[in-house]
Amino acid sequence: MKRILIATDGSPSAIEAVELGLELASENDARVHVVHVVPSADVAPWSAFGMSAGAPHVETPVDRAPVDDAVARAEERGIPVTGELLTGVAVDEIVAYADSHDVDLIVMGSRGHGAVARALLGSVSLGVLRETRRPVLIVRAAHAPVHA
Repeated sequence: MKRILIATDGSPSAIEAVELGLELASENDARVHVVHVVPSADVAPWSAFGMSAGAPHVETPVDRAPVDDAVARAEERGIPVTGELLTGVAVDEIVAYADSHDVDLIVMGSRGHGAVARALLGSVSLGVLRETRRPVLIVRAAHAPVHA
């Protein structure tokens, strides 16, 4: 393993994924790529016709925070790291980034929403598993609540 992609959103499971990904990178003398994906447009919660697209998303410091945090953790350990904030559909952007940088492993967290929420909302981690041909390591936060 020489290139590890860590996808993060700052959630507890993503932070644990960052830690595990950095540990793997350190053990394998690998380069780390850290990404966080923001939507291209902000969605208005509800309109008269259900959910509707709003204005184009404008990047904020909050968007960059998960990437900056993971990059700082890698730099503290002397691990070569690249951090990028991507815009678009999370699954598509993560898989495309992994392919374009020829990563050996994708590491990401799972929020553990449960079967009902997954069926209604979908899951980025499951989407990446379905779409990529690369190995994926999904990390669940040790203290994450389990929902049915």
